[in-house]
Amino acid sequence: MQITRAAEYGVLGLMALARRPQGEVVMIETLCTEEEVPVSFLGKIFQSLAKAGIVKSARGSGGGFSLARTPSDISALEIIEAIEGPIALQRCLDLDEGCDHSRGCALCGLLSEAQERVKEVLGRSTLSELAGRHIPNSLVRQARDRGQLVIKEPCGEACSDASDAPAKDGTPPDGKGTMVL
Repeated sequence: MQITRAAEYGVLGLMALARRPQGEVVMIETLCTEEEVPVSFLGKIFQSLAKAGIVKSARGSGGGFSLARTPSDISALEIIEAIEGPIALQRCLDLDEGCDHSRGCALCGLLSEAQERVKEVLGRSTLSELAGRHIPNSLVRQARDRGQLVIKEPCGEACSDASDAPAKDGTPPDGKGTMVL
């Protein structure tokens, strides 16, 4: 299983919405500029997210999209499955396709356990958490273009120190004009 670009762009667009006050309507072009994703593609993705009740759309002058619920009530699993459909690591785990060997196959059992763990991690990861540790792609590119980007090795959950996190407006944490990632 590989998460498609559609799911990636959908999550990026939703994180851009989650950084705003609840209910604020934002034009799709604004979200695409912040996260550097194609407008027409994100527009189609957001239609799926609207059908799933994750975003609301507003038409006309001043129209755009807003979150239908608070970011803390939206899981990464819900977003991905709204765009991709149910997660299935292997054909044998797809409820529609199934597998002739599923009742006694050790591989099906192993993949089923792996799939449940992936779904568990995605299910407990909220849009609010993701948005809180995400830096918009446009800000990363600006820092890189100015030579102000320093990339630190990823350290997972051990990096819970908020002093390394940029402010919501992208202001670097070191006070020297350098964005530390």
